[in-house]
Amino acid sequence: MNLLRGLAAVALTFGVTGSLAAQEKTTISITRQPGILYLASHVMETRKLIEKHAAEDGLDGVTVAWRTFSGGGAQTDALLAGNVDIVNTGTGNLLLLWDRTRGRVKGIVTSSAQPVIMVSNDPRIQSLDDIGPTDKIAVPTVGVSTQAILLQMAAAKQYGDDEVRRFDPNTVQLGHPDAVAAIANPTHEVKNHFSAPPFQYTELKQEGVHAVTDSREIIGGSLTQATFFTTTAFAEANPVIVKAVREATEEAIEAIKADPRSALEAYKAVSGDQTSLDDLMAMMNQPHMLDEFRTDPQGTMQFASHLYKIGTLKTMPAAWTDYYLPESADLNGN
Repeated sequence: MNLLRGLAAVALTFGVTGSLAAQEKTTISITRQPGILYLASHVMETRKLIEKHAAEDGLDGVTVAWRTFSGGGAQTDALLAGNVDIVNTGTGNLLLLWDRTRGRVKGIVTSSAQPVIMVSNDPRIQSLDDIGPTDKIAVPTVGVSTQAILLQMAAAKQYGDDEVRRFDPNTVQLGHPDAVAAIANPTHEVKNHFSAPPFQYTELKQEGVHAVTDSREIIGGSLTQATFFTTTAFAEANPVIVKAVREATEEAIEAIKADPRSALEAYKAVSGDQTSLDDLMAMMNQPHMLDEFRTDPQGTMQFASHLYKIGTLKTMPAAWTDYYLPESADLNGN
């Protein structure tokens, strides 16, 4: 009798699990930004890794629609409006939405922590000290993008907390491809671009373009550049999908490190980037590139502390786990 009851309990458990999986969304949409910071997403798309892991966890028939947005602001607006399910973008956007929604948006897993570099085609500008009131700096989203926040952190570090917004008036919003075109045009009014891979390396190959500063110099180490995050409502309703996103990200990063050339072929196929594979491989061999595809949040509490100090965040998280899902607590984050 006890055996029968046990078997019945097991059957009920599996029945409920299967029923819950069947109720999950099977058509999901994910946004990312341009560039090889989002290389894991290109591998995930071409190899259908989310679909694969969802099926392994009992959810068949999943399809993922990947959408590329030029900046994080448009991505987060789409998430809050319910037009996309998951976002792959920067740390600042995650923190702002976590705060704005009072904890109803949280991270799943990260996928990259490569350095981002500010470049200039103006020989007068060799450091941030040389930026004058009329000099324009292109960033993906004014005020809230990783690059815009890094400029604030650099200003506070270099000139004191009272000068934290020193460069805010200099920033203008341009997607990375448009900013690259501006830097390539000597007559364009925008002569500075806080860039990202691969764009920064393409720009640095141009005559007269040089590095001004970078994220590692500003914060003293690695900084998460790409994070998958979603609403807690979606995560609670779709636990298999959330688990599949993490597992797919882990597999994609393993694939990137094992065979970066194949991963870059996926990037070119999805993005349409005309940069040669050899040039892309040369970029991957730059310091802190290949080894910084990683799943654990890096430097995020430094970002949070800065944003809280200047009043952008109303709530200071006690730890990085506050703005990541409970299922992510085992990541080695900071």
